[in-house]
Amino acid sequence: MSSIELTPSQKTILTALTNLHRDTEQAVKGEDIAEEVDRNPGTIRNQMQSLKALQLVEGVPGPKGGYKPTAQAYEALGVQQLDEPVAVPLRVDGESIDDAIVEEIDLSSVHHPELCRAEIHIQGSIRKFDEGQQIAVGPTPLSKLLITGELEGKDPTNNILILTIESMEAPAEQPAH
Repeated sequence: MSSIELTPSQKTILTALTNLHRDTEQAVKGEDIAEEVDRNPGTIRNQMQSLKALQLVEGVPGPKGGYKPTAQAYEALGVQQLDEPVAVPLRVDGESIDDAIVEEIDLSSVHHPELCRAEIHIQGSIRKFDEGQQIAVGPTPLSKLLITGELEGKDPTNNILILTIESMEAPAEQPAH
């Protein structure tokens, strides 16, 4: 399977489409994508033509119409469509967030102790997150790692929240009896 090189703009729009489609399972209107990525609907329509040509998007005609991502769209974005993704809890200012799935946690600058950051890859909209919010991610399924920190920035192209890590905790191993 050859991988498709997407432009940052195509990637942003395709990510928004897959997120909006996941929420509703319906065809997604171009206007909704435009709003999500803060571009004008004409730009979205032009990009959709190229994404259709790449077979990443199918158009759905009619009043309930819009766009749907194809299976290749998920492959192009490197998103595994898990049947039952393991939920990694995500809390913002103490509130549980249920409509965003934590896909990956990247500890990008561990070698830089005073600049310790985590990149939290999210499936779902990251628009509702604001810089300065307290974010807690975890515990993760295997290592039971719990990361807390302050939201420092967002990368909407790749759907990533960037945290300044304040604490990382994993439970101590229980001695085997």
